Amino acid sequence: MSTLAIEEQQLAKPQTNLSAAYRVVLFVICFFSTALGGSVSTLMSVYLPVVVKDLQGAVPANEINAISGYINAIFIFGWAFGGFTWGVISDKMGRKKALLLAIGSYGVFTILTGLMPTWWGVLCCRFFSGFGVGGVLVTSITLVSEVWPAKSKAVIIGILSIAFPVGIFSAGLINFIVSSWRSGFLVGVIPLALALIGALVLNESENWLNYRNDIANRENPLNKLLSKSHRRELIVGSLTFGTMLIGLWAIFSWLPTWVQSLITDHDAAKERGLSMMCMGMGGLTGGFFSGWLVNLLSIRRSMVICFAVCAGMSFILFKTNTTFSTAVYVEIIILALFFGASQGVLSAYIPQLFSTGIKATATGFCFNIGRIFTATAVLFVGVLVSTLGGYGNSLFIFSLVFIIGLLVVLFVQEKAEGEKKAKSKKLKA
Repeated sequence: MSTLAIEEQQLAKPQTNLSAAYRVVLFVICFFSTALGGSVSTLMSVYLPVVVKDLQGAVPANEINAISGYINAIFIFGWAFGGFTWGVISDKMGRKKALLLAIGSYGVFTILTGLMPTWWGVLCCRFFSGFGVGGVLVTSITLVSEVWPAKSKAVIIGILSIAFPVGIFSAGLINFIVSSWRSGFLVGVIPLALALIGALVLNESENWLNYRNDIANRENPLNKLLSKSHRRELIVGSLTFGTMLIGLWAIFSWLPTWVQSLITDHDAAKERGLSMMCMGMGGLTGGFFSGWLVNLLSIRRSMVICFAVCAGMSFILFKTNTTFSTAVYVEIIILALFFGASQGVLSAYIPQLFSTGIKATATGFCFNIGRIFTATAVLFVGVLVSTLGGYGNSLFIFSLVFIIGLLVVLFVQEKAEGEKKAKSKKLKA
């Protein structure tokens, strides 16, 4: 085996000199900074009618929808850009610095959002809030994946994957407790406090330090990422995470309106609310147990099951229901369970595809390339629905991306694993 291969193998091992107490502290900081990122991502949506009234006065409902689309899109663009950029920063400057700076970034711009007197100021702050949130999601997963023992890593990353949706639920609680939107955005003080605590108690990843000090890695992570040796892993990671993300976004965004389209005799507020509760709780449950699923079946089999069930349940849900019934709730729960599980499974899978020197950069790219398409689609939801023939057809057509993800896992990844094993045997020989 080559010297470089031996060094990389050694660096892949989890740190054994860390205490259980330290890992708990690390997990708590990563979990709450990610959860608060979920709150920040949703806070503008829950306060939007109040924000519009404050900044623009009385406006028609269609203008509020347009404003909402712009604000949500700019946040997702910032999220995607931040996820990739902070990945590069993490590989160049270190995991700890990148994580804490990303947490502080979205904390500062969340506070500033509540102080802005104009829409342009709000839009700018929302972009940079998304920039910081995207960085936290990438750097926290990268850091945990490098320091956690292999036997429990998938379980911990699975639990960490539910932090963001927990934060989304918390945004509604903030809105319930704090009526003033400007006061509500002061929640940005909490991530700032977490960043300061993290600066005092967290250590740099030993894997990253060893890589920086012991291996000649002066080459820019972007150059290494785009090299031929990493091309296949980059494509596989981007397609698997991106296809699940696009399908998940479409269904989460349009599900309430689709439910309403099945009910013509009343407002269906109760059915819409219960449907989203089923989606949310199913996703949280699936994410929480995703690590145990991986330990039971392996990552590859877990991904196959997640993509297959999501594809099958999307067909059943959106093509066999022409009227609303209680069966819709059951189908939504099953779909959401495997949605949630996929997020934990993919969060554990993608970082392990890449070596230490490009791990965060590559993870950030794979996590966020799909968000570019997502953010663009947010701007054209009305056109898409009209073109694709209603919400039911739109949701089903978008869910076909699950089949693409399934094919990648079944064939492309299998071929890549076979080549990797063959190369490993050759090196040992």
